[in-house]
Amino acid sequence: MNYGNEILFILSEAGERGLSVKKIARHVFNNCNNLFSEIAYGDVYRQVACYLSRNSRAAGSIVERTDVRGVYRLNPTYASRQLQFEFKDECRTDGGTPACEEEDKSLSLF
Repeated sequence: MNYGNEILFILSEAGERGLSVKKIARHVFNNCNNLFSEIAYGDVYRQVACYLSRNSRAAGSIVERTDVRGVYRLNPTYASRQLQFEFKDECRTDGGTPACEEEDKSLSLF
């Protein structure tokens, strides 16, 4: 199973300080494990550790190591900025009034 998206989400929530491999693996295990498809913690830990070590080798990679051993975080350079979305209200004009109000086309019950 590929846990890449889960790992990136957890690291984005962790912030600048990052998280250790053990804590990341625990979060991924808790997010992906359920009653109907049980997975072993050892397998999750091994895959998370491999993913983090593999994706933190290059200088421009999205994951980077911190100064503390075994702690990873998102790279604050250009690559990690691709994960952040800019939500804008495109219906607003310069004056701040809504420019594209839509007519309510729902059916009336009465």
